[in-house]
Amino acid sequence: MTAWPFETVAEGLRLHVRLTPNASRDAIGGVAMDAEQVAWLTATVTSVPENGRANKALIKMLSKSWKLPKSSIDVRSGATQRRKTLLIAGDGAALAAQLEDWLAQQAPG
Repeated sequence: MTAWPFETVAEGLRLHVRLTPNASRDAIGGVAMDAEQVAWLTATVTSVPENGRANKALIKMLSKSWKLPKSSIDVRSGATQRRKTLLIAGDGAALAAQLEDWLAQQAPG
């Protein structure tokens, strides 16, 4: 069974992201497991981690890739850290299915 970096909650979907700012390009990577076996979606942005610029770039990239309104994505914890928890507002089950499909399409092979 694949570990997903998200879980459904009453408000929508809680997403765990490990963000690398100051990267050479904006990209959504794959799913990585940490030492505690927690799944994280890896992402890189070219923006600097100052004044929330990297977080804004992350939200813009996710909303464009997943065709969601930027206003539906909010950083709930870890705003100044690499590991962040985001909330995507909406129907959690529908969002989970959409992200599972998207991640499956991104997987090599």
